[in-house]
Amino acid sequence: MKAFLPLVLLTAMVLADSIAHAQSPPSPAEAERQAAGDQPDNPGPLATDLSPEIKRTAILKAMKKVADWQLTAAEGHYNIQWTFAALYDGLLAASKVTGDPRYRDRVLEVARQNHWELGPRFGHADDDAIGLAYLTLYAEAHNAEMLAPTRENLDKLMARPEDANTSRLPMADNILWWWCDSLYMAPPVLAQLSQATGDRRYLEFMDRQWSPTTAALYDKSEHLYYRDKRFPTMREANGQKIFWSRGNGWVLAGLALVLERMPTSDPLRAKYVKLYQDMAKRIAGLQPADGVWRASLLDPDAYAMPEVSGTGFFAFAMAWGINNHLLERRKYMPVVSKAWRGMIAHVYEDGRLGSIQPIGGEPGKYKPSSSYVYGVGAFLMAGSELSKLGGK
Repeated sequence: MKAFLPLVLLTAMVLADSIAHAQSPPSPAEAERQAAGDQPDNPGPLATDLSPEIKRTAILKAMKKVADWQLTAAEGHYNIQWTFAALYDGLLAASKVTGDPRYRDRVLEVARQNHWELGPRFGHADDDAIGLAYLTLYAEAHNAEMLAPTRENLDKLMARPEDANTSRLPMADNILWWWCDSLYMAPPVLAQLSQATGDRRYLEFMDRQWSPTTAALYDKSEHLYYRDKRFPTMREANGQKIFWSRGNGWVLAGLALVLERMPTSDPLRAKYVKLYQDMAKRIAGLQPADGVWRASLLDPDAYAMPEVSGTGFFAFAMAWGINNHLLERRKYMPVVSKAWRGMIAHVYEDGRLGSIQPIGGEPGKYKPSSSYVYGVGAFLMAGSELSKLGGK
């Protein structure tokens, strides 16, 4: 005769199991995603109080609206992962052009809480990205404790012989920066460290790591980067090559940040200027009518939603190029103006910036409300450069 559990006991066991699963901690990847943003079903109405004009006052108003919302929305989630590192770059830029110290002070608080340390994965570009915020703050205060951990970490990385056992480094095919996003994460930190210390070895190391990444991922005919080694043989539904918008945004913005910190007389500079100009020209020619690039650069129809994070990085990099006389104002001003107008259309009444693709490594789909901190950082960086153009 079979024994049956009483119904009350069985129900209790099922409920206990459900609670245990509900309370289990998320995976590291899911925790990273949850901290970085969300995409609610009902984000509320879009903003009606912002002007898309390229005028300094209008740009600063939009920047403050978005930055103020993000400061509050990120409470309880601030960390030193790459997602937030890009936000901090934007907040520091916003603080400088708006004169609002709250944005800088919040980044400074994070830095102090983390003792100016880089992320835990030695040699991983994503965990080096926070170093740019640290070194930007160091450039203001010249406090040695702001500089030391980043310098020690990168000195240790540079001291490894080129032919040393690399099993403990996050390499693929013997390439340290094997994904194109990494060209935003690590190179500007090395360039800023070179500027802070006067030591050119950091630029030389940067160049030695960037070169194999370009050899592996840069398509010379398209003047665009594949995200990683999976993509050169893959195609979109329309038969075109797959070039991820935000991935190329990371690269173009990384180039602008490096060039800003590289001496004009440096022998490496001409190579990076040419790469920057070639990419900017190609990307500008792919801009959609509404100004906001889609997740896939060569198959925009397959991804109908505008993508604000890639657009923000493109707009920042091109506006920086205009301001620094590397891009012709007559040709690129209409591009960045249209990009800004397009991004402003995705700001909500409370300041949420939507239409940002979630964390990923390829073109994807998402809700109009989708907002993630790195996209806000890109928007603020773009606004900081455009505000300079708006005053001219």
